[in-house]
Amino acid sequence: MKNLDDLLSEGVRGRRVLVRADLNVPLDGDRITDDGRVRASLPTIEKLTGAGARVVVTAHLGRPKGAPDPEFSLAPVARRLGELLGAEVALAADVVGDSAKATVAGLGDGSVALLENVRFDPRETSKDDEERAALAEDLVDLVGADAAFVSDGFGVVHRKQASVFDIAKRLPGYAGGLVLSEVEVLRTLTGDPKRPYAVVLGGSKVSDKLGVIQALLPKVDKLLIGGGMAYTFLAAQGYGVGGSLLQEDQIESTKKLLEEHGDKLVLPVDVVVADRFAADADKRVVDADAIPDGWMGLDIGPRSVELFAGILAGAGTVFWNGPAGVFEFEAFADGTRGVAQSIVDSNSFSVVGGGDSAAAVRSLGLPEDGFSHISTGGGASLEFLEGKDLPGVAVLEGDA
Repeated sequence: MKNLDDLLSEGVRGRRVLVRADLNVPLDGDRITDDGRVRASLPTIEKLTGAGARVVVTAHLGRPKGAPDPEFSLAPVARRLGELLGAEVALAADVVGDSAKATVAGLGDGSVALLENVRFDPRETSKDDEERAALAEDLVDLVGADAAFVSDGFGVVHRKQASVFDIAKRLPGYAGGLVLSEVEVLRTLTGDPKRPYAVVLGGSKVSDKLGVIQALLPKVDKLLIGGGMAYTFLAAQGYGVGGSLLQEDQIESTKKLLEEHGDKLVLPVDVVVADRFAADADKRVVDADAIPDGWMGLDIGPRSVELFAGILAGAGTVFWNGPAGVFEFEAFADGTRGVAQSIVDSNSFSVVGGGDSAAAVRSLGLPEDGFSHISTGGGASLEFLEGKDLPGVAVLEGDA
């Protein structure tokens, strides 16, 4: 697939370039609490502006219901992007309307405009091919038929959406540096990774990751389970889990996995339980098979951290997706911190699979350069490892 360097070699000075970025950042009011995705978008944008392109960025934020909603405005993102670029980023008040047209028309060489949240237009996420195509055509009209398209939002390439998939059928498409590096890293994991190959999966629900667990188990040497989904595995072993998160409809599936791959699956041996879901809850450490009634597991315990760390220390390759506990509460962050630090301390080729894991690295103050790669797309990473086609990648490779 053609990439950003190919586009730059063609020359972009004075040319409009539509960049699909992933700027879906967490907000507290209008304050960005983690700007990792904004910073990750900078290299591609700066290369284009440095070459004199007129850059039009399109992105989404949250899940608005196909209509403008001030809660999901990209205004805070435009401000932060401008701060990081050291230049004003003009924000259009709409997606492809009069404001967008005026904003794009006012761009000079080397300048940047951001369109308002593309999901304010219901056609972006429509299941109807013609509706999505209509929005893609409006985007082409906005930037001009001689414009180029750069796909740099890896967090959305697993979605068949107008600004990700359909637009790449209408403008010359190129992979941005972020998408290119993500695909290269994930192909390393699915190719011939250095062994032992260990995967750490956390998060709340087994159902969200059952597909990737089933796909990975034949390929990995060890698969470590933490987070809320560990309690469904513990229940499948016949243990009581008190008030912990439990997906009863997944017990049979997890029991089958344990029967077929018990030598590879590694579960917590102790957990930190709480009497309620709160940052100041009473807590205690108990064996994984001794969770008291009425108490809920909110983190893996110290012996589990030690067990996981021993495996990770000898790994040649590590993929981590999903926190080991409720790291947002300091009282229940030690498991996630311990697992992450173990990966940093190892000599492995290590990949953090985006989402909450990437947020945990930053919020817990861990060195980002302690990992070989931190992905910006948790869902896209998992679908890639599961073996699914990513529409936003396939269309750039001419396979869609």
